[in-house]
Amino acid sequence: MKVLLVDDHPLVLAALQAVIQSIGNDTTVVGVDSAAGARTVLREDPEFDLVLLDLALGDADGFDVLVELRAAYPAVPVVVVSASDRASDVIRAIDSGAMGFVPKKSSHAELHDALRMVMDGAMYVPPSMLGLEFGRRPPTGGDTIPGVMRPAAEVPLGAAASPEPHQKLPSLADVGLTPRQTEVLSLLLQGLPNKLIARQLNLSVETVKDHVAAVLRALGVSSRTQAVLAVSQMTQGQGGYLPRRAPR
Repeated sequence: MKVLLVDDHPLVLAALQAVIQSIGNDTTVVGVDSAAGARTVLREDPEFDLVLLDLALGDADGFDVLVELRAAYPAVPVVVVSASDRASDVIRAIDSGAMGFVPKKSSHAELHDALRMVMDGAMYVPPSMLGLEFGRRPPTGGDTIPGVMRPAAEVPLGAAASPEPHQKLPSLADVGLTPRQTEVLSLLLQGLPNKLIARQLNLSVETVKDHVAAVLRALGVSSRTQAVLAVSQMTQGQGGYLPRRAPR
């Protein structure tokens, strides 16, 4: 696996490189500290499997860079790794095409889980966005060391508690999607517009619109972003995975 890290904080960049490198011996990590550096690296070698992008870059707005990368390299998934965990930033990143959002205060294990899910074709959002219970958070204004810079044994957020029986989450199987609707959902979660979904599945755009509407109704949501959060809640809450991405 070849990963590009984009972060303008040298200590965080080094820590992320070490964490990602620890995933396996076959993992190659390239780190750059600017949007300009990311553009140069991808121009020279676009065959990366994953991009990890900070939102607070010195030479560009991270959201603008995210949109730019998704347009220029649609086959390369981008995961945002940010000091922010605001719901508005998570939703905006997903709307802009990110396949995942990992707060920097997350533990090593949480970062590994997020990358594993994304590489398996799932989308990852912070469990705090999914209505799951967490252990005690560090107090505001206290220890602000990013989780990726902590020793692996430390888990700043703790593990997600199992839902109570009355909070049991439905699974994708419970939703009752048809095989075709499942395919449409998989492509929808990659951020593809209806036109590209139609081309991928050899369907008319009108047929795709009907399938998307049916998927949203089945999930009980009214937008693609809500669909992402709903499916993430199902998959993360029960350890399941979404259908794999289409072959590159």
